[in-house]
Amino acid sequence: MNTYSSIYAVVQQIPVGRVATYGQIATLANLHGKARLVGYALYRVVDGSSIPWHRVINAQGKVSESPFRNGSDDLQRSLLEAEGVEFNHAGHINLRQYQWQPDLAQFFPDESRI
Repeated sequence: MNTYSSIYAVVQQIPVGRVATYGQIATLANLHGKARLVGYALYRVVDGSSIPWHRVINAQGKVSESPFRNGSDDLQRSLLEAEGVEFNHAGHINLRQYQWQPDLAQFFPDESRI
């Protein structure tokens, strides 16, 4: 499986109404420390894809804005809100409430410390 496929496989597991951070996805895809790579991979997701790219946000609990996303910053927020994710007045998501907490043994079955 190539790097982007690994990232997409993890992102597809984020449930409706939950979010994950770029760093969290990188770690779960066995790409620890490569949060930007996750961002690059998600930028390449095409319209109509089944990959829920909108569920990945930055470590501050915000939609990462970019002039290269052609207005999809607002789309990302709208998609999350449609799933019941709430933003505060500053545009932050409460990660304690909405962050996905997967079973780590699923991603790291050989790790005894999990």
